[in-house]
Amino acid sequence: QVQLVESGGGLVQAGGSLRLSCAASGPIFVNMAWYRQAPGEQRELVASINSAGVTNYSDFVKGRFTISRDNAKITVYLQMNSLKPEDTAVYYCNARMMRYFGDNPKDYWGQGTQVTVSS
Repeated sequence: QVQLVESGGGLVQAGGSLRLSCAASGPIFVNMAWYRQAPGEQRELVASINSAGVTNYSDFVKGRFTISRDNAKITVYLQMNSLKPEDTAVYYCNARMMRYFGDNPKDYWGQGTQVTVSS
């Protein structure tokens, strides 16, 4: 059973910091990522990290957010600094994985954690 559990969301003032965590379990991970979705908006990619540790960031978080992974614990983190009110959203952990080598990768999602940044 694939399971992703996010934590670390909360309410902070503009300029503050939060660290999100996603504990994952499952077969072969191809990629892990953080997405976010504000009310009335589409879900958008925030940052990702693949099995080789290569990271990717959306333009609106570059220089402020850092994604990292703890392979021993199969956990991905998102360190968010210099938070802005426009960062307010539900943040979702995503894992793209295969059941076995040669399998077609599939995406799995956590339940989401709320991040609210006050002005």
